[in-house]
Amino acid sequence: MNARETATIAPAPIVSVKPVTLEAPGRGDDLRVRVSAPVTGTDLPIIVLSHGFGSSLDGYGPLADFWAAHGFAVIQPTHLDSRTVGLAQDDPRTPRIWRYRVEDMKRVLDRLDLLESAVPGLSGRLDRSRIAAAGHSFGGQTAGNLLGLRVLDPVSGEGEDLSDSRVGAGVLIATAGKGGPDLTPYAAEHFPFMNPDFANMTTPALVVAGDKDDLPLSVRGPEWLTDPYFLSPGDKSLLTLFGGEHSLGGIAGYEARETTDENPERVALVQRATWAYLRHALGIEDAAWTAVRKELAESTAPLGRIESR
Repeated sequence: MNARETATIAPAPIVSVKPVTLEAPGRGDDLRVRVSAPVTGTDLPIIVLSHGFGSSLDGYGPLADFWAAHGFAVIQPTHLDSRTVGLAQDDPRTPRIWRYRVEDMKRVLDRLDLLESAVPGLSGRLDRSRIAAAGHSFGGQTAGNLLGLRVLDPVSGEGEDLSDSRVGAGVLIATAGKGGPDLTPYAAEHFPFMNPDFANMTTPALVVAGDKDDLPLSVRGPEWLTDPYFLSPGDKSLLTLFGGEHSLGGIAGYEARETTDENPERVALVQRATWAYLRHALGIEDAAWTAVRKELAESTAPLGRIESR
């Protein structure tokens, strides 16, 4: 079996409901959520997907639709930094945007009953023992917080433990590395929360990075985005995508304008690899993940490479 055959579950039609509104006292705006799931199947594992800066519950269709069509329930909160919220730069919540994002993810997990009941036919079909957190860019740091990543205060150097024991695995896509001197002066001034510590990020995770993702946030170039893999303990895997820029071929949305490296084959690899990894890490089955790794290792023209420890 090769990687193009790893999606051995035939894609199912999916149902998607949006927005499901969760009351969020103290947030200033209620939390709007999208829930997607296959119309068939039981014991559906759950992925909570955190969007990148400015996106919303409408983003990341290439990932959310694929995951849902292949057996996952996918829940997408809209964070306060979304362009659809329109938060002013001088809003008093702005300095704590990163923290509100983590609270959004936890609120989703706290309200699974309501979210499940909002989708026709979904009631009783979720497997709450198998939950993953995933995110792209800023969303990768948000998901990482639930895995044990800590955001260090730039003054005290201390970070609060915001991990969540309900989350059994993660996927961190194009996620920022270390802060401090690794940041450009602009990033250090405007994004003080971009100061992660990975030393306690023990939950199993797949880190996905493009080797051409040269963000203007770090002085280190694309290898900065591999820090979540190299600086965290425990079971981790790294998928490096050859030629991949920040949208990794187009995962942020169908025909999304921010995609600078449009490449359907690269998107397909991200779909397959993340799906297979989560089935492996959540204890569902290992064959698909083994097949993806084997295909990339044996290909004469691979789209990327996978390393694990």
